[in-house]
Amino acid sequence: MSIAWHEIRDHLMLSSSTLNFQRNFEALRRNSEPLAHFADPAALLDTLHVGCRAPDDKNRLLVALVAAAQSGGAVSDCALTLMLLALWPGLDAVRRRSIWRRIGTGDEVASEILARASEAIRGLDMQRVNWIAATILRNIERDLIRTRQRKDRHQSLRSEADPDEIPTDDQASANASSALLHRDLVRIVGKDSDLVIRVAVDGFSQAEVASEMGLSEAATRKRYQRATRRLRDALQEFR
Repeated sequence: MSIAWHEIRDHLMLSSSTLNFQRNFEALRRNSEPLAHFADPAALLDTLHVGCRAPDDKNRLLVALVAAAQSGGAVSDCALTLMLLALWPGLDAVRRRSIWRRIGTGDEVASEILARASEAIRGLDMQRVNWIAATILRNIERDLIRTRQRKDRHQSLRSEADPDEIPTDDQASANASSALLHRDLVRIVGKDSDLVIRVAVDGFSQAEVASEMGLSEAATRKRYQRATRRLRDALQEFR
């Protein structure tokens, strides 16, 4: 029987509220100065999700959690659970985009994301990473897309252009339209094209995109407003 995505989060939250988890969290606090000021896991997660701390401060907390998750032992499992919960808004955004891209069923995508997130946290090279959340989420989504592309190429070779495997006109048109939209947005708004697509096309909130990209909500809001102004100006020129 499959476990729904929200049930996975509920299970993680329940685990983080047990007495044994709290003991491990206390040990985590004692061994990590950035985490020492938080009385319980809920206070830490509140700060990471909706707190008013600057992105740099939140990133330092994530660095401490990743270091603990890679240390081994019970404290390691505690830190991994906290990292998954801290990244949950971004992981949920990746899940929804992956389902929209038809990378797999809801259960398949959920299982892949959870496995890849755990692997990414345990194996992250801290010497080569600046922004923890953005790097992990971007790598997970990239790997999901690449895996699907490899499967599609393999299936295409096996089918030898079987008519049943050829994309329909609607699918081909949708893929072409997405590529053209991204190309045009890059030309008009530059590096903020992905931000505009995720908010205006994919339907994700600016807070979700901010969490995924490692930005503050204020910075994301300003960049989105600036990009949409450029789009409006460009549209005016065509009238």
